[in-house]
Amino acid sequence: MRGFLGLTRYYIRFVKDYGTISKPLTQLLKKDVFEWNDKAAKNFKLLKEVMTQPPVLALPDPNKQFALGHGIKAMLMQDGHPITYVSKSLGLGKQALSIYKWEMLAILSCSS
Repeated sequence: MRGFLGLTRYYIRFVKDYGTISKPLTQLLKKDVFEWNDKAAKNFKLLKEVMTQPPVLALPDPNKQFALGHGIKAMLMQDGHPITYVSKSLGLGKQALSIYKWEMLAILSCSS
């Protein structure tokens, strides 16, 4: 199980809701707790299915322009409906950051 989850975790960015799907399986890895149950079997099968489907994310084409703009945006959703939006512009120094740092800025902005 540890090997399977390690392999699938490598592709975490391509699997929607990876954490939710893998949680019953990671719970099995706790010391003296491994007990295969229906939920673990169901999520194991689901994780195998989503790992064998094409990813929703596309590989970036460096020859095309990215739609980054000059700021960060986020949306809080519940039950498929937007609850609130956050939008902040960034100064020139922060605009030069990598996309990963932009994502972290968006998370930090939403959490405060």
